[in-house]
Amino acid sequence: MNEESIEASKAPLIDHFIELRTRILRSIFVLSVTFTFAFIFSENIYLFLVNPYEEIMGSNSQMIYTAPQEFLMVKLKIALFGGLLITFPYFCLEIYSFISPGLYKKEKIAMAPYFIFSPILFLIGAVTVQFFIMPLALNFFSDMQIKDSDSISVLMMPKVSEYLNLITSLIIAFGLCFQLPVLLSLLARVGFITSAYLKKGRKYAIVLVFLVAAFLTPPDLVSQIGLAIPTLILYEISILIVSMIEKKNNND
Repeated sequence: MNEESIEASKAPLIDHFIELRTRILRSIFVLSVTFTFAFIFSENIYLFLVNPYEEIMGSNSQMIYTAPQEFLMVKLKIALFGGLLITFPYFCLEIYSFISPGLYKKEKIAMAPYFIFSPILFLIGAVTVQFFIMPLALNFFSDMQIKDSDSISVLMMPKVSEYLNLITSLIIAFGLCFQLPVLLSLLARVGFITSAYLKKGRKYAIVLVFLVAAFLTPPDLVSQIGLAIPTLILYEISILIVSMIEKKNNND
């Protein structure tokens, strides 16, 4: 390659870096706005997150914090986590807008659903945690309390920070695992996997799913099984989606 062609290739490359920088700065600005918005309502958000705990414990629902700054740090974490959740669809839009000019029209149409369904599936995972997994897990944990002993009472009274760490780790775990159909269908579209391959590897997938669930969730069977079963269902749905992609590719 001669010097003229090298210099000619530098200009588009610099333009891409400038565009990428602009999109990153724009995303940071949007995140800062959503962070501020989430921080203002952080107490309300936390009260919403502790609804499962309040419903299980009833009139005995109490939480504590053991350091003066602990609840402030919790509110900041809520603001950051909430800001990222709110901004996640916008991040996907920026990524798609950045890569779409380099795609053919057919490729743009093929890629668009992945950027649409990825935030939706993450949201479904978060809703599953809030309204299904947390009530089951807290009901399981609350049964371990010792209330009627003559010597000592052992009551569940979690720290605000530990409760937040628990529910956010579950939301992240479920949100990521619920991306399985998006990931597998994308791999199928580029020809990396097939439905036959997924069916053949089903027994290995079951073992892997339970291992991942054990790694991502707290060390209790309720959370692990609660993550593993929906993931396995999504794996079966992914096989159907991959089969549909293969049929469409064959027809084309």
